[in-house]
Amino acid sequence: MDIKKVIEEGNFDLHLHTTASDGIYSPSEVVKKAAEKGIKTIAITDHDTIEGITEAKQAGNIFGITVIPGIELSTKYKGKTIDILGYGINETSELSKVLERLRDHRQNRSEIIIKKFCDLGMTITSSDVRKYSKGEVIARPHIAKAVVEKGYAKDTQEVFDLYLGDGKPCSEEKMKLNPLEGIKLIQNAGGQAVLAHPKLIHDDKIIAELMELPFDGIEVWHRKHGKNDTDRYKKIAAKYLKLITGGSDFHNEEHSIGDFGYDL
Repeated sequence: MDIKKVIEEGNFDLHLHTTASDGIYSPSEVVKKAAEKGIKTIAITDHDTIEGITEAKQAGNIFGITVIPGIELSTKYKGKTIDILGYGINETSELSKVLERLRDHRQNRSEIIIKKFCDLGMTITSSDVRKYSKGEVIARPHIAKAVVEKGYAKDTQEVFDLYLGDGKPCSEEKMKLNPLEGIKLIQNAGGQAVLAHPKLIHDDKIIAELMELPFDGIEVWHRKHGKNDTDRYKKIAAKYLKLITGGSDFHNEEHSIGDFGYDL
């Protein structure tokens, strides 16, 4: 897999989420949607799991789309959440063990969050949440949907604003690797490690520090990046000799597959 060649050829989206993590469409549905947009190459990059890859690749064969096996790992650096995209990964015993540990912690975290809601008088159960979690990963959006369904909030954004966002009454820190651990985990699995949506870090000094680590690339195109952001990250990529990538970070119908403002 040659990411540079994929970028040069165009018609790609290298940041897509499915029901294996916190997306609302199954891996095969995401592939079909990409095909309908005329996209040639995609990467399935679910949070801390590779569960959806096999289904996506099978669908890719049907729809004539190249599916790059990927992942998005959450790491922590200087109090900032640093997400790392991994491309071209293989399932290894090391990767499986770490992902299992992350999954177990996420499950325990979800139970703690559910209890916090109950303690505030908003009674929800694990069964309520699992109706929205179709894969192995239980994420905060699944809990937020259960809260809305029970009538405790008007929409999921309100749940995050009042209860689930960082520092809010029902928030609970999730286990994170450090960036170097995340990079090595991806590279040891035969993949390439790319810094995801750097604008969301809100600190170019930290981005510069991260670029000193053995990242393979940086995501310069993203739906939250404006043209000035993209131009700035291209310069950073050139300075540190990193690959450039991009994707829609698709989760639901509020996002559009293949639409992230890239200009080759």
